Amino acid sequence: MNLALHCIANVGSREMAEAFASEIPRILVAGDTMDSVKQSAALCLLRLNRTSPDLVPMGEWTARVVHLLNDQHLGVVTAATSLITTLAQKSPDDFKTSVSLAVARLSRIVTSASIDLQDYTYYFVAAPWLSVKLLRLLQCYPPPEDTSLRSRLTECLETILNKAQEPPKSKKVQHSNAKNAVLFEAIALIIHHDSEPNLLVRACNQLGQFLQHRETNLRYLALESMCTLASSEFSHEAVKTHIETVINALKTERDVSVRQRAVDLLYAMCDRSNSKQIVAEMLSYLETADYSIREEIVLKVAILAEKYAVDYTWYVDTILNLIRIAGDYVSEEVWYRVIQIVINRDDVQGYAAKTVFEALQAPACHENLVKVGGYILGEFGNLIAGDPRSSPLVQFNLLHSKFHLCSVPTRALLLSAYIKFINLFPEVKGTIQDVLRSDSQLRNADVELQQRAVEYLRLSCIASTDILATVLEEMPPFPERESSILAKLKKKKGSSKLPDMDDSRKNVNGSTEHAEDAEVASKMVFVLQVPSHTFTDDLSVNSAPSSGASLLVDVFSDFSSAAPTEGSDEHFPRFVCKNNGIIYENQLLQIGLKSEYRQNLGRMYVFYGNKTSTQFLSFSTSVSSNDVLDSQLNVQEKPVDPLIEAGAQVQQILNIECVSDFSDAPILNIQFRYGGTLQNIAVKLPVMLNKFFQPTEMTSQDFFQRWKQLGAPQQEVQKIFKAKNQMDTDVSKAKLLGFGVALLDGVDPNPANFVGAGIIHTKTTQVGCLLRLEPNTQAQMYRLTLRTSKESVSQRLVELLSEQF
Repeated sequence: MNLALHCIANVGSREMAEAFASEIPRILVAGDTMDSVKQSAALCLLRLNRTSPDLVPMGEWTARVVHLLNDQHLGVVTAATSLITTLAQKSPDDFKTSVSLAVARLSRIVTSASIDLQDYTYYFVAAPWLSVKLLRLLQCYPPPEDTSLRSRLTECLETILNKAQEPPKSKKVQHSNAKNAVLFEAIALIIHHDSEPNLLVRACNQLGQFLQHRETNLRYLALESMCTLASSEFSHEAVKTHIETVINALKTERDVSVRQRAVDLLYAMCDRSNSKQIVAEMLSYLETADYSIREEIVLKVAILAEKYAVDYTWYVDTILNLIRIAGDYVSEEVWYRVIQIVINRDDVQGYAAKTVFEALQAPACHENLVKVGGYILGEFGNLIAGDPRSSPLVQFNLLHSKFHLCSVPTRALLLSAYIKFINLFPEVKGTIQDVLRSDSQLRNADVELQQRAVEYLRLSCIASTDILATVLEEMPPFPERESSILAKLKKKKGSSKLPDMDDSRKNVNGSTEHAEDAEVASKMVFVLQVPSHTFTDDLSVNSAPSSGASLLVDVFSDFSSAAPTEGSDEHFPRFVCKNNGIIYENQLLQIGLKSEYRQNLGRMYVFYGNKTSTQFLSFSTSVSSNDVLDSQLNVQEKPVDPLIEAGAQVQQILNIECVSDFSDAPILNIQFRYGGTLQNIAVKLPVMLNKFFQPTEMTSQDFFQRWKQLGAPQQEVQKIFKAKNQMDTDVSKAKLLGFGVALLDGVDPNPANFVGAGIIHTKTTQVGCLLRLEPNTQAQMYRLTLRTSKESVSQRLVELLSEQF
């Protein structure tokens, strides 16, 4: 019977559920069923419920299965608890009687000595897995209403907190892992109930001790739990006492995921008493923060500055500082919001005008600052025009000096600011009309700019002063509504609930390992511990060395020999349309990459994994380029640890800047000593021109208009080639998106064709790109057409993309 139940659970198909879902509950609750069969039946039913929940009937057995929590066999109780937890999430009323039984069983475990449950004691911790499951089951329900049951549960939780303060009974990591797993689940239950101030404060103090623990996972989990505690009225003040520790973690923590949780906690603990300190620390950290979390920090700083601004001059200063430090990550919602607040508050308009005027005088201003400056000076420039240093002509010349550096939408905004100037300052009317009348405006290739210039010029010529004043009067106050920044942050963060246990599993010290991560890990000797993942101290460091690795060294040799330089471009083409993966691997070393790009800047995380049981000594790296590439691409490498322990992994960061278009790739040279032999490895870094693509959405009309403008022979490159792989529409779409372009639907008359657009960003220029890919499934051929304003760019992009199909 056990084998049959295991087979049903492993197959787990819908057909199995239809055939056996009604039979298995009967076996589970039957009085004469053996304990091992009950275990198997509970887990089999759990599996069928996860695959086909609609086929598992709720009936009289549901009341009887709850009593399995009283079973003498702890294996049966553990399996039953997993089943009841899952079913209670679906039908809480059917299983609410499990609360009293779960509390009773938890109380017996917590108060027992480790010798009482010898078969289920793990490194001096009594039944840790069952304790965690029972605590998780109790999180499906509110605090018990029965006072005696509630006090018994409180005693259990206090006992768990007390045990955490006791000296460890073993120095083994397994002991601390099991003990902390129970502790963190108990704290999660305390936070869920949010009804016992004493327990909440004790939980906060316990977590505060973990903030400076040497174990990265514990620091991460402590910060994550304290974020939730900060929202409780009972524990908010207790959380605030740890502000200096959290700020220190933000500055010194090596793991980016821990730093991100520190940012989250600072955001959660912020109130009027500490808002200026927290915003200042976040701004300070923003200058060195990882690319992956900058946008989120920007949103949080903008929200906190608005929410706790007593003096709105501080708010204006904060947002302008935000744009100066991280302008690329300041979304439209942020600068829209500062405009709304300035327009709605008369007391800050003059200060805002003065501040943006001073900020615009910097030699290099971010485009978002130009937008804010153009809008505010166009509306309120008259409030500072009395000062000769900010006279109308000076304001106009300052804005116009930024005009040629800006994108089309910003230029359009500046043109609107100019016509507003004509209304505010009649004395500069002639100067502005000359600008609007120039060929660069009236004959601009962009329709929007041309139309604005023509209409504004005509308006300024024929309209009387009164009409101008009416048409160009000040913007009325915006209606008060929820901040769009807050809405964007909510959308970005998504639901704050823990993932369902169906989708993820938690290891004994609390880290969540998603199924897809586990699948990747099973295929790789080393897990790429990228900054966006939760932990750095993961299980990959314990990976076994490759069976092909030679552990023998020549102990008689007086001189260390040097191995010939190895090199491989085998994996290089696979990175054209993706940014993460293994770039090189032999029997000694595995090199993995994770890259991210924004406009003309990129950051590459390189992971070096030692697959052997011997240290790598004198480990060093360098990036080399030929003379031509050296002037086209800047690569800065951060130092790497010279010693890599056996089975360990180290990370190196490369910062990349694209100066101009290029066709070659830099070489990563690695050198280290292994067993007395000097190893040399050269790897071609997958830095291609298409990595600096910015996808561009266009309408059908705009696309064909731009396509015709790029009609010169030298601007188009076309290639017809044979398909190397199976011609699949979804695969082709994924590759084009990975290549960096935006796919435009409904543009090509033939729906089988692909049309895309994007802009290649370099430091010196921006190159607009249009592409068309026409598959011919009958002939197994492709025709790829690419038009850009620069022939070398077209040629290189066609070379790269055609190799992918």
